[in-house]
Amino acid sequence: MLLTACSLGGAGSGADAGVRAGTKQEPKQQVDDKQSVVKARDDHQVVIGLSLDTLEEERWKKDRDLFKAAVERLGAEVDVQAANGDDAKQIAQAENMISRGVDVLVVVPHNAEAGAAIVAKAHQAGIKVISYDRLILNADVDLYISFDNEKAGELQARAIVSKVPKGNYVLIEGADTDNNAHMFKKGQMKVLKPFVDRGDIRIVYDQFTKEWIPANARANMEEALKANHNAIDAVIAANDGTAGGVIAALTGQQMASHIPVSGMDAELAAAQRIVEGTQTMTVYKPIPKLAEAAADLAVRMAIGEKVSTVKTVFNKKIDVPAILLEPIAVDRLNMDATIIADGFHQRADIYRTE
Repeated sequence: MLLTACSLGGAGSGADAGVRAGTKQEPKQQVDDKQSVVKARDDHQVVIGLSLDTLEEERWKKDRDLFKAAVERLGAEVDVQAANGDDAKQIAQAENMISRGVDVLVVVPHNAEAGAAIVAKAHQAGIKVISYDRLILNADVDLYISFDNEKAGELQARAIVSKVPKGNYVLIEGADTDNNAHMFKKGQMKVLKPFVDRGDIRIVYDQFTKEWIPANARANMEEALKANHNAIDAVIAANDGTAGGVIAALTGQQMASHIPVSGMDAELAAAQRIVEGTQTMTVYKPIPKLAEAAADLAVRMAIGEKVSTVKTVFNKKIDVPAILLEPIAVDRLNMDATIIADGFHQRADIYRTE
């Protein structure tokens, strides 16, 4: 059990959002077990609403299962709904959970701006909102818990620059509507800019990927290859899904395994590509830590505990109290010591052994 709502990682910032140091002190009180929940709210069952952008990606199924298990260990219940990339549907689902009287609403927004409507509706009903993994913009969000997404972008760029310090680079970013995609890119450019400024690296193609869809990433990469007559030396892809699309395009030109490609989320397919040599690295976000911390905090807030943090993130409207966990760069050399050691994936599955 996590003890307090403290900042466990470094600070991250987005395209229009920045982290600022706070002065609040960490609370000492904690939820020790499910009896605490029952005692604090014996008039009714505590229910936490979880509004997910999608369940069509491996990563979010893990978040759902881990979050649900952690909340239930505390004696509360979880109401889970996923919109699968539909803004109107996500708002309608959130309204449904609000009308049913969830105690706290945890939201992974599909669209960072559209998510503000959910926060407003929840607050009208006296329900607090936690922005999970992705920051909701232009809203009075009560708490933001994620990884240091700017640092994640830095890890991607450093890994690729270490392989190719000079040459033509392609940036295949995430969805333009997702604030995290802008945070990743900001971190990438923090590393790349000195190389670009002195002419060592040339960014010959730079495109966001609509809806994070791998097929769209593949189309973007095919366009990049065509526009540059295959004269590409390295690719920074925002996550493992977009990396998969990039590698499919490279495979079509017999270039896979010759061009370094980054990723993020430590998906099984990406880990398999890393050991096979077609993907260079991924950024591992220890999702159990994120899900368990969010569950702990959601239950605390549901039973009326005040949650404070030592950091804030500006979301274009307010300084949102924030907890940012540390991402980890993973390649073939430390695969066993990170993803496999944590039980995130099994070695036999990654290496495809019996």
